Amino acid sequence: MATTRFLTEKFGGYRIAKQPPIDEELTRVGRGTPAGELLRRYWQPILHSADLKDLPVPVRILGEDLVAFRTTAGAVGLLERHCAHRGASLEFGKITERGILCCYHAWHFAPDGRLLEAPTEAAQNPYTGKLCQGAYPTKEFAGLVFAYLGPPDRVPPFPFYDSFARKDFHFGLGEPDGNKINIQPTNWLQMMDNTPDQAHEAFLHCMHSGPQFLDQNRRPITELAIIGELDWWETPTGLACHEARRVGPDIWVRSMELFFPNCVQVCRPPVFPPAYPGGATEVEYPPFLIRWKVPLDDTHTANYSIIFYFHGEPADYFTRPTPAAKALYNDRTYEDMQRFPGDFEAQVGQGPIAIHAREHLGHTDRGLAMFRRMVRDGIEAVRRGDDPKNVNRGASGPIPTYSRETMVRLPPPNSPEADKKLLRDTSRRVFERSLAAAAR
Repeated sequence: MATTRFLTEKFGGYRIAKQPPIDEELTRVGRGTPAGELLRRYWQPILHSADLKDLPVPVRILGEDLVAFRTTAGAVGLLERHCAHRGASLEFGKITERGILCCYHAWHFAPDGRLLEAPTEAAQNPYTGKLCQGAYPTKEFAGLVFAYLGPPDRVPPFPFYDSFARKDFHFGLGEPDGNKINIQPTNWLQMMDNTPDQAHEAFLHCMHSGPQFLDQNRRPITELAIIGELDWWETPTGLACHEARRVGPDIWVRSMELFFPNCVQVCRPPVFPPAYPGGATEVEYPPFLIRWKVPLDDTHTANYSIIFYFHGEPADYFTRPTPAAKALYNDRTYEDMQRFPGDFEAQVGQGPIAIHAREHLGHTDRGLAMFRRMVRDGIEAVRRGDDPKNVNRGASGPIPTYSRETMVRLPPPNSPEADKKLLRDTSRRVFERSLAAAAR
């Protein structure tokens, strides 16, 4: 792997005109590539359930061109797009009670890929009842259709996280039905790298672009305009990403969770000033969303989100988007993108595939380095024939998660150095408590 260039010469652009290569192992997602084979070991969302109506839907994921459909009996199919007979696209096919008919010669395929009928062939032919169109298993959950594209003998259980089991939530979607602005023209890894990079929030989302985050009462969170004490811990599901900051007499422990390999859980922002019910000195805020970053191919990645709403709370995530949500997708003018950039601009601006050998990682990039190491470890596990991290094949109940947005009433000590230590210690205590609770 190419090493980072360290230029020390003023006006020395000529010295670095030749670009180093991309990291092929981590960024390529096609079948047979290291990261592509890793990502195929997990259930991935591919579209909204509501998008499956009376016509087939073309789908691209992990470099494969597929077609999704719902039979008139309600079963969901995901097949290779080009018919096994003569290669016509099944996106122009006719949906039936039992499957889909190719428009060219009416070869009839079931959702599991079996060829049910070949009307243009004689009754006795080597295809009917024997030939299969390439197909993948699907599952619907919370308004999304998920698919598993890996080896058929390695299908993992669907990842049912403890956030899904809460009785006080109902689910919504983070992207409007049929809205394709959730696709970013960039590689999956640089979108996932954003999660353990908490340091960017203070500058990009607050100082450079103005406060793009709102609290639960939709007021700007100006307390984000400072970098707190950062820490990261590996968990059974992935990576807990913490940032502890001082807010007057309180410590705010921000916690985002990276579900390996390409999913993120974000918690609800606090209300400022925080209320501590019943004389308590600590209050937690539950998860707000889970978002998958799904590679369509090497240079396009889609966002699919499940939003958690309390019962009676309006489901207005995309009907009344926050500034941060608006800045997530490519639905703004170029001038707005320049004046008020968000994650979209920062990630897409790295190029279709970020070149890691151009980076100069620093102290606040430790979480990013941990995540990339985790991806390499997952790739090695697949090569050995083992399950990679977070497959959860032996889970007996909801999978524990570890992200908790927490406010703690702890006035500052006498010195800045002592306060920094108090912030770090409090952040670790919050994480260890989550870890202990999950183990029970």
